[in-house]
Amino acid sequence: MDFDAATAVLTSEREKLVRQLAELGANEAGELTGDVEYGDGFADAAATTAERTEVLGIVDNLRGMLADVDQALARVKDGTYGRCESCGREIGAARMEFRPTSRFCVDCKRKR
Repeated sequence: MDFDAATAVLTSEREKLVRQLAELGANEAGELTGDVEYGDGFADAAATTAERTEVLGIVDNLRGMLADVDQALARVKDGTYGRCESCGREIGAARMEFRPTSRFCVDCKRKR
């Protein structure tokens, strides 16, 4: 397992996710910072609520992805990256390349 390459990929993904959160007006914790303005007219209240709800859903999804990346980086640091959390076997290189945040091998993932 090439931990340096994994770290580079995961760090790049982390930066991308943080940037996407910022573009939506949220910090890394997924809290809206108020940097994005929504309509404030009474007639626009329903549209504003719908837009804000949609943004919150996207922010929540991005925050979950960011948590996955942070957990993967922690596994790199402690030397368990690329090992299945269930059976302890090495996760295949193709799976790790396709999904660098993988926590389970294919066999254990199917059992879940």
